[in-house]
Amino acid sequence: MDSRAFLDLRSSHNPYRWSLPVTTGLSTWGGFLFGGCGLGAAISALELTSGRECVWATGQYLSYAKPGEVMDIDVTIAVDGHQITQARAVCHVGNREILTVNAALGHREMELAGQWEQMPDVPPPSQCAERDYRMPADGTINERLEQRIVKGRDLASLDGTAGDGRVQLWARIPDVIDGVDATTLAILGDFVPMGVGQALGVRGGGNSLDNTLRVARLVPTEWVLLDIRVHAVSRGFGHGLVHMFAEDGTLMATASQSCIVRFWKGEIEEPQRRPVEGEST
Repeated sequence: MDSRAFLDLRSSHNPYRWSLPVTTGLSTWGGFLFGGCGLGAAISALELTSGRECVWATGQYLSYAKPGEVMDIDVTIAVDGHQITQARAVCHVGNREILTVNAALGHREMELAGQWEQMPDVPPPSQCAERDYRMPADGTINERLEQRIVKGRDLASLDGTAGDGRVQLWARIPDVIDGVDATTLAILGDFVPMGVGQALGVRGGGNSLDNTLRVARLVPTEWVLLDIRVHAVSRGFGHGLVHMFAEDGTLMATASQSCIVRFWKGEIEEPQRRPVEGEST
């Protein structure tokens, strides 16, 4: 199975229109389409329509698509150059816009290359514990993603003590065995909200406002290391970045996001945060 089959992205008689049946298996516990799946479906539609590979794609999340609905994806090719296509995809359910994605796609032959961001020294997935969840993952997107925590706190340790803003985990989609592509990385890159809860030390996360995927180099790998870095939380919003490495250390992509900070239902809305070491009280 490849990433498009995983999503069940469907073509139509119109080469510029695609559709995504929204299922529970692509959705969160909250009963709406997982943001990474939405961005991944848009990237797939853009790549298939243009015939070119994604260089970068940025999505703005506007509304929610729910299981049982069908999200249509309309692609517009704005500029089709010799090597680069600039395009956008508008994802909607009926007349309700869910997600708008702008992207550049293409390939340029050039011998010069380099990687300056290096993968941290971490144990392999086989030596890392599985991520724990506050609710059963049965039937949701979390059941279809396998995650192993490298650096992060379990739920019982989220006591209001702020962390250092860094979370690391190995992740993979067991059903996708035909190689990691931009669509797969878009699905796996939607983890800044999880990092926000860890950074604040609270049982919460957030709803994504956006996600920008920048694709560097794709190489064969089973697991992807997500090196999550939360930069700041202010005015009720969180901002951060994810570096995505292959098992051999290749930086395949980065994903940057802003999110609305949310606390889980049933938790205290305004937890008493403990000060960071060295911070005045």
